[in-house]
Amino acid sequence: MDDQNGRERNDFRLSRRTEDYLEAIYCLSRERGYTRVKEIAKYLGVKPASVSEMLSKLASRGFVVYEKRLLVSLTPEGRMVAECVRERREILVKFLVTLGVPEKIAEEDACIMEHILHKETITQLKKFVKFVEESPADPMWLNHFKEYCESGVHPCLKVE
Repeated sequence: MDDQNGRERNDFRLSRRTEDYLEAIYCLSRERGYTRVKEIAKYLGVKPASVSEMLSKLASRGFVVYEKRLLVSLTPEGRMVAECVRERREILVKFLVTLGVPEKIAEEDACIMEHILHKETITQLKKFVKFVEESPADPMWLNHFKEYCESGVHPCLKVE
């Protein structure tokens, strides 16, 4: 479902904060299958009390399994949402890096963009990133773009 501005809204109408928490739990629990409040707090740069409060909300919505002072894990539904958010971020990072944005900045920008772009925009960016990744090594148009970024002049328009 889309909002009035054409931005993606998932069926759960999740906030940016909710998506960030689910993504953090996903990243932190990949190896062991669980994480802890203090790890989430450190990852997100928030206080453990804020994490506990949010985890209670996420548990009541069926996204996480959580009991105070115990381990935290994603439910299948929570994992599905987290994987979707993670995929959006990865697509955006790859796209921005392709444009020449330094990876650290691309990560920061993708974190903001992943929550506001329309579903169709993400779909097209995913196709574009895949197209670039599957292109022959050093496609001419991409090299032209890099040259344009450095010189400010389109290589096809250079007068020699």
